[in-house]
Amino acid sequence: MRNEIAAVVSFLKRLVKLKNKVEVEKMDLFAERLTVALQEKFEGHWVPEKPSKGQAYRCIRVNAFHKYDQELLRACSESGVHYGDLGLPWEITLWVDPGEVCGRYGEQNFHFSIATFSSDKDEMTSDYHSGSSDEGSTRSSPLTVTNRKCQALNPDAPAWEPKKKLSGMAPSAPAPPDSHHSLPREPFIPTPARYSGEIGSCGQFIHQCMLVFN
Repeated sequence: MRNEIAAVVSFLKRLVKLKNKVEVEKMDLFAERLTVALQEKFEGHWVPEKPSKGQAYRCIRVNAFHKYDQELLRACSESGVHYGDLGLPWEITLWVDPGEVCGRYGEQNFHFSIATFSSDKDEMTSDYHSGSSDEGSTRSSPLTVTNRKCQALNPDAPAWEPKKKLSGMAPSAPAPPDSHHSLPREPFIPTPARYSGEIGSCGQFIHQCMLVFN
């Protein structure tokens, strides 16, 4: 669990650095406090054997209807960082699951991978140093997964680029990364069976083929 949390904290730090509004010292403290907040939230909701269990509860989500994530607010309060200075995207969803961390910009876009993990004994490496003098961040947890390695802390995870917001669109529920909604629809292919028994069925079939393939 600690490695997955470190990955999502590292990703958030990268987003915040783009705005360059938070001092380095405060940024490090913010990362430490956010790590502790997420560890405490995920405790009891982390089942490596069933990664999707508790997924919605662990989801970090910000949009027009949920402008503030409670763990982000807590980390800001404990580190002296103004929430607005984080400069996070208007709409962002982060899934922190056993073995993988994914993200999505907007409510209708495809998700992308932030980090994946294996069960090797080596520790993951990232630009976030998880060491802390705070006893809360270094405390052991019976649900902490200590034998995972970051196989791919994705350096190509896209950075947020502001775009014009669309008004009047309500956000959908945070569908998990493996949701069938992300799969493309199969194209409609007309077949003669659709027009069997009808007058001029052959002509209708040819006409539909021209509409689809032209």
